[in-house]
Amino acid sequence: MPQFSIGLVGAGAIGRLHADVILKTDFCGLAGVADPTEAGRRFCEERGLAWFPDHRQLLEQARPDALIVATPNNTHLPISLDAIAAGVPVLVEKPVASTVEEGEALAAASAKAGVPVLVGHHRRHNPIIARARELVGSGELGRLTNVTVLYTFFKPEPYFDMAWRREPGGGPILINLIHEIDLIRFICGEIESVQAVTSNAVRGFPVEDTAAVLLQLANGALVTISLSDTAVTPWSWDLSSGELPPYPPQPAPVNSHFISGTLGSLTLPRLELWRYQGEKSWFAELSQDALAVTRTSPYVEQLRHLCEVARGETTPLINAADATRTLRATLAVSEAARTGRRVALTSG
Repeated sequence: MPQFSIGLVGAGAIGRLHADVILKTDFCGLAGVADPTEAGRRFCEERGLAWFPDHRQLLEQARPDALIVATPNNTHLPISLDAIAAGVPVLVEKPVASTVEEGEALAAASAKAGVPVLVGHHRRHNPIIARARELVGSGELGRLTNVTVLYTFFKPEPYFDMAWRREPGGGPILINLIHEIDLIRFICGEIESVQAVTSNAVRGFPVEDTAAVLLQLANGALVTISLSDTAVTPWSWDLSSGELPPYPPQPAPVNSHFISGTLGSLTLPRLELWRYQGEKSWFAELSQDALAVTRTSPYVEQLRHLCEVARGETTPLINAADATRTLRATLAVSEAARTGRRVALTSG
């Protein structure tokens, strides 16, 4: 096993993805998996992995160099606090916690102990996203005016066999939209206020299935997000970016994000840069440049980043405090929809 070892807590879908990524790399190894379920134990047996019934035993006996927490949201804080107490750096899956208060508590504990906590907003590690952030930050697009995000896709009916996915908190706002909120913050700037409308008209579950969201950024740009997990479309990052193998390639290239500025505009994930080469006028011809990037798996890059942070070679691309700001903005979407009011976000 490579010298750098990682412990994994949780053998659900995202935990198994992390395990598969670790097992395929040559720069770290899997110290063991903590999961109290019979399915978790079988998963470890089938792959010849060390199994532990809880994270404390994993920390004490396997003594990993870092820990990945891929468990239900309400367990993120206590598990991460135990890792911090043991001096073990943590990568906790998104959302960072169930509440803003828990996220703030985790950030405070991390800062006080000097033990880094990273959060699994994996898109930040995608080269496409990194290139877009660079372009916006360099002023290539001029001053941002507006951003349009389409996050519309179809979740199959068996997905809702788990009761919590039919209840408030288990819908596309907290499960899916949080990715878009973090992407906007990372590429375009901080969110100043939120307005939203939600609907559950298609499935009729207590949880939303569709939402329309309007964000105002601190730099004055406006962002509209169209969200639905019951729409048959290819217009989502997951289906258009080719980021994860389980999603099939689309028969034709599509985009899901459209970033507009006073000097140009950019599409994602295709990285099409639109500009005027001469006169700026809607009567003039626009040019289009397809920007190239070297594609790599954001999960592999996130894992590599975790190792580098744990070794003290760099600082987290997104820590608990930063991820809590993403959580705050995402929860504000639900609040705005519930109250019918604009929700202003406090700094912090």
